[in-house]
Amino acid sequence: PFSKDPSILRSVLFFPHRNRCYFGAEATQEYVNNDMEGRLIRSIKKFLPVRSFLGTFVEDRAFYLEDIIATFLGEMRKRANTHFQKDVDSVLLGRPARFADNDADDLFAQGRLESAAQKAGFKNIAFCAEPLAAAYEFKSTLTEPKIVFVADFGGGTSDFTVIRLQPGESQDVEVLSLGGVSVAGDALDGSLMRGRIVPHFGANVQYQAPFGSNVLTMPVHLMEKICSPADISVLRERDTQEFFRNVKSWSLGPDDHQKMENLYSLIHEQIGFAVFEEIESVKRRLSEQESAEFNFRYSGMHIQEAITRENFREYSRIAINKILKSMDETMNAAQLKFSDIDLVCATGGTAKVPFLREALALRFGEEKIQQHKNFHSIVYGLSRVAQGLLRS
Repeated sequence: PFSKDPSILRSVLFFPHRNRCYFGAEATQEYVNNDMEGRLIRSIKKFLPVRSFLGTFVEDRAFYLEDIIATFLGEMRKRANTHFQKDVDSVLLGRPARFADNDADDLFAQGRLESAAQKAGFKNIAFCAEPLAAAYEFKSTLTEPKIVFVADFGGGTSDFTVIRLQPGESQDVEVLSLGGVSVAGDALDGSLMRGRIVPHFGANVQYQAPFGSNVLTMPVHLMEKICSPADISVLRERDTQEFFRNVKSWSLGPDDHQKMENLYSLIHEQIGFAVFEEIESVKRRLSEQESAEFNFRYSGMHIQEAITRENFREYSRIAINKILKSMDETMNAAQLKFSDIDLVCATGGTAKVPFLREALALRFGEEKIQQHKNFHSIVYGLSRVAQGLLRS
């Protein structure tokens, strides 16, 4: 009910303290109301295949990753129970075509998601690849057989399916290939951060240690952490903080102190979410216009950057190439030519990025592309698959 579109619940959690949690749009609203004090958690799905990531702390309370996801799924189940006045104990979970390139890590990630669903109270748990779900929903619009390429460009993953569809209610489909990569909208946001915004947070700060002769620059691997809102918290480690304090006192440039202050605010005053919300806004505007301004204010900080669509294309080239490589590999696995595809179903919020659409048009032809219910096609498709499971 707090969202502009009440049918969408963003997978964002906010803990003002260890025993209280808000979800979705209400989470971001309460985070702002709470002067950004507390713990905001987003992009949690990206950690599912990462075996070294066990969880995090909220105050002194340890939360395993499965517990965090279970908290979110449990809230959804609670709302479903209230709406239907029933105990909803079965769930069909959409999942990326690939959580990870490695098969073992992919299975590990699905196992963690299944464990989270069990912790949330679900007894019967099934999975469906998200691009396949989008294809099931798309199938309902067909009047004749088609070979369809489904491209689901989401926040954390880009997923692809080549599928032969028949019109009608039957759920029989022929999947010719399935592929994907863990690069999508969040990575494009990170490329904008990396390409234009990180210098304001110390990326180019130069420093010289006492009695040292070498002029050094802020380590790239630390600056990479601020290009993902999910990784910024890693920089709160004691050794890293000590290093940043030293860099500030050893810095050489006239603006370096202010940039290090900005970095301190980003890490400790948790403004990363607000920074990335502005980046997301710039990305959306660049889908409609040739340029947009990044404009961020916080306390004594004011960052303004004019960014063109061509800038965005250049900054995100590496991420886009990974997405397109996965797309082409999925087509090769189907042993088809681009001209063999009858229709292209493009879905997911990131499908609106102009150069992704251009890449689809270049391969398949503009006339074949259908932009399909960007934020709803997968869940509609999942509902159709779930109905089939209930009948079987």
